[in-house]
Amino acid sequence: MRIQRFPFIALGMVALLTGLAAGLERLGWRFGVDVTWALLHGPLMVAGFFGTLISLERAVALDRRWAYAVPLLCGLGAVLTLAKSQLVGALLLTLGSLGLIGIFGAALHIQRASFLLVMAAGAVALSVGNVAWFWGQPVPLVVLWWMAFLVLTIAGERLELSRMLLHGAHVERWFLGIVGLLGLGLVLSFVNAPLAWRLTGGGLLLLAFWLLRYDVARHTVRQSGLTRFIAWCLLLGYGWLMVGGMVMLYRGQLVAGPWYDAALHAIFVGFVFSMVFGHAPIIFPSVLGVPVAYRPFFYVHLTLLHGALLVRIIGDVAGLWAWRRWGGLLNAMAIVLFLAVTLITTWVAQRQLRAQATSDTYA
Repeated sequence: MRIQRFPFIALGMVALLTGLAAGLERLGWRFGVDVTWALLHGPLMVAGFFGTLISLERAVALDRRWAYAVPLLCGLGAVLTLAKSQLVGALLLTLGSLGLIGIFGAALHIQRASFLLVMAAGAVALSVGNVAWFWGQPVPLVVLWWMAFLVLTIAGERLELSRMLLHGAHVERWFLGIVGLLGLGLVLSFVNAPLAWRLTGGGLLLLAFWLLRYDVARHTVRQSGLTRFIAWCLLLGYGWLMVGGMVMLYRGQLVAGPWYDAALHAIFVGFVFSMVFGHAPIIFPSVLGVPVAYRPFFYVHLTLLHGALLVRIIGDVAGLWAWRRWGGLLNAMAIVLFLAVTLITTWVAQRQLRAQATSDTYA
């Protein structure tokens, strides 16, 4: 077990749990947290938690000591933001996102690959969003950039894995064309926001079609055990990406209200967290050096996540405030349950490995 990486994980967990509490505060749930946290829900979740988690994963993959400064900057930035040092916190988060670009630059120096270029573009999107937020831009004006960070990071990873199916060159060209459309939407966000939201929504919709058609999950869902569970996480996530893209394409620029809530959470919860649920059994062993033992119980938090999100979206569209509140609460519970189940199964698997090693020693 690589214990030296636990501080990075701990900083990310602080950002995640406080980000969830901030989101529930926005929905009207009162848990005694600082009411000012409600305004920090998006920055804590994206720049704080995902910035720390993804940069740690990439630092491990790069295997360079300097790269670990990046998740440290992101994690400390989130903590300082919570401690009401928002200016310093936002600065550290911005420096961390710039460091993530550096990590991808080093990776591209080793291997020039299109999937790494796409993921590097995601790091650039995170940096632009963080810089804009640092300079005082409101979250609704920078959220497209933060969204692109997560979407491009995940899509780049799926592009890499899709190569196992030996698709023709035109398949990758289509993918890169979709990424180009997303990039155009982002650039226009500071010039013509309504058009930018529609272009980005159209790009997300096309990307969802591409993933449903060409991703390996279409085939692995027919298998069993952990492989099947991961495939279901991916396919359900692609469905929500399609929903979010359609809302953005139809409604155009959104800055507040139920449609804003529906579009963002279809993508950030339905797509992104479904990807987290599916990738965690792969990422945890590589980052911490410990196995995650799959259990059929994993489907409980997956079902709760998507069922609760459906309740929330219905509440948004139909104007049912109670549905929206309870859907948000149950979404948070699904994420906490996922964390608990992952930690417990990891701990149990680690104990079993130690017991087996002890048994082999004295055999």
